[in-house]
Amino acid sequence: MKPLVLFDFDGTLADTAPDLAAAANQQRLDRGLSPLPYDMLRPMASHGARGLLGVALGMTPESPGYEAAKQKFLADYEANIAVHTVLFPGIAELLRQLAEDDQAWGIVTNKAARFTTPLLQHLELGHSAVVVCGDTTAYSKPHPEPLLHAARQVGVDPARCLYIGDDLRDIVAGKAAGMRTIATAYGYCGGDIPVEQWNADAIAVTTDDLLAIISGMSSR
Repeated sequence: MKPLVLFDFDGTLADTAPDLAAAANQQRLDRGLSPLPYDMLRPMASHGARGLLGVALGMTPESPGYEAAKQKFLADYEANIAVHTVLFPGIAELLRQLAEDDQAWGIVTNKAARFTTPLLQHLELGHSAVVVCGDTTAYSKPHPEPLLHAARQVGVDPARCLYIGDDLRDIVAGKAAGMRTIATAYGYCGGDIPVEQWNADAIAVTTDDLLAIISGMSSR
């Protein structure tokens, strides 16, 4: 039996950073501040409102006005959620190859369903075996429960699953769930710890690498 291949969403399958960065910069524009360069915001795209508002406004969840800023950011993002968002180059081909190989795949993301669902429709990713969003279970990554929930939904032993993501918490969650892990270095990879130090089972520098790594792991 081939392993179930589970993907993170932002920074792994889809390049959502341009629209997330635009929503973050809108918060600056609303305050009369100039927008930040995209390259400053991109690394935080996998960290959602907390990471992006931290860079854009220097806010933490403990900051006065954070909750209001967060809700405005989310509303602005939702209103313009698929302006520039696309699949990373090679991902559509990768998913087609998995289908041709009769290899089931799914998505486990910390992104809430209200944002994930329209993006999956926009990107024509409605054919996955399972989708677990940030509000599907009582936990989010790096807790392993969302990954374990996905495995249960498909009826696959976690030890027969691969989890692929662009953030350290993806690798932490995958290992805690007993899955083999692949870090996507082409993603956002925000944080202070280099991807080489995440202790992933493999690192994909490009999406071409990803297909080769999945094929290699699937044969073991």
